[in-house]
Amino acid sequence: MLRQRVLVTMILLPLGMAAIFLGGWVFTALIAVFLCLAAWEYGQLFRAGGFQPAGVLMVGGVLLLLIGRTLDGFASAPWMLSLLVLLSMTWHLVAYERGRDGSGSDLAITLSGIIYLGWIGGYFVSLRSLPDGQWWVLLALPAVWFADSGAYFIGSAWGRHKLSPRLSPKKTWEGYLGGILSSVALTALFAALWQLIAPHVGITPLRGALMGLVMGIFPTLGDLGESMIKRQVGLKDSGSLLPGHGGFFDRVDSWLWAAVLGYYLITWLWL
Repeated sequence: MLRQRVLVTMILLPLGMAAIFLGGWVFTALIAVFLCLAAWEYGQLFRAGGFQPAGVLMVGGVLLLLIGRTLDGFASAPWMLSLLVLLSMTWHLVAYERGRDGSGSDLAITLSGIIYLGWIGGYFVSLRSLPDGQWWVLLALPAVWFADSGAYFIGSAWGRHKLSPRLSPKKTWEGYLGGILSSVALTALFAALWQLIAPHVGITPLRGALMGLVMGIFPTLGDLGESMIKRQVGLKDSGSLLPGHGGFFDRVDSWLWAAVLGYYLITWLWL
């Protein structure tokens, strides 16, 4: 399992770094692959629980919102979201007429998948589109990894008190707090490095520490949110396309929160 995780990481990390620095449609394409596959897995999770969301609409909606975010930021979002809501309603009322009694619940799942993975996921593009966005992406996303790694190692060594016994029995308050401290300290160090490499961007260790604090506290909720869905339908992973990692939804659950939180932290306080 560990060998598989390391191998997949070694393959994906150079691709991710290249896409981050190239930006534009290259970055959007990589994000689209992850989020569209995550959207398909999202639908499959609920199908395992007896629901029938519109997988094609979720994947297509995620792709449409990502394209819109790349082309014109938030300008096209109102008509795109309106169109997707109307299409989803039409899809599921036809399904009901054909005998699907649970179409109301299916509609809610379809819309939640489009909004969560398309609208919220679009903040990856928004974050990268900021001035010198590659450096902000490389501040926000590693902060989540620092928090996850710190929580794992500290929780394994000293964890005693369950953080969320029903959703994730292995998570502890000790690990959670250790993850926050790890994220604050290591993201501040990362920020100091970026300050040396790209001093014009405005990244400082203090800003790195604040980013680490935010990413240590909140993106865990994304992980727990996915756990809620998986436990409801009785599955361990969202998929098996990434050996050792599970599915694509498993990989982006915390990063979704990081993208949107990082974007507003940066734009409200520093740009």
